[in-house]
Amino acid sequence: MEKKEIVITHETLFEILKREKDRTELQKLDASFFEDVVNYIREKRSILGNESPFSADEKRNTERQIENIRRILKDLYDKREKKVIGMALDKSRTKSNVMDTSALLNEEKMLFESLVALFDKFRQEILYSLLNESVPAIEERKAENEKMERAEEKSEARKDTKLVRFVHAVPKFVGKELEEYGPFEEDDIANLPNEIADVLMLKGRAEEIRED
Repeated sequence: MEKKEIVITHETLFEILKREKDRTELQKLDASFFEDVVNYIREKRSILGNESPFSADEKRNTERQIENIRRILKDLYDKREKKVIGMALDKSRTKSNVMDTSALLNEEKMLFESLVALFDKFRQEILYSLLNESVPAIEERKAENEKMERAEEKSEARKDTKLVRFVHAVPKFVGKELEEYGPFEEDDIANLPNEIADVLMLKGRAEEIRED
């Protein structure tokens, strides 16, 4: 059985919080940290039971300790949460595949992955629009995406790209992965990713050239 690195006490919790405040990086805790903390608090609360043999002074001291533990846990969560948010933001910005996430507890890893996905989504939606000189319209874009998804589901054979002819001139624009396209003149022909081609056709800027 793996030996625990830290035995949970009021003093060790205080030291864990102090280290978390003093260090820039997220400190590593036992995988069972949350479970151990809950068990420790329950043990403390058992002292307050009606049948407890402990004295009134010991019970009051235990109550103060439990309140202190609650404050420590809140501060510890706030510090670690801030670091997890920073890690997720760095991951979304840099797309790095070598980020060390070993110090994340399982629940924190779920938070980290959810935040990365959220940051990625809004970064694409907002920055994508701004770089194309458009006011971000996430709800409108969501409706367009849903409409395109329904159209794609009805299609029997789905390709990765579409061959289109431009009905109107289109200035240079940026794709969701920040790749550049264009500029295109009227009657220009281009092979574009499905999603981009669908948006252009939806806006009446291009029409698909179907191969017989």
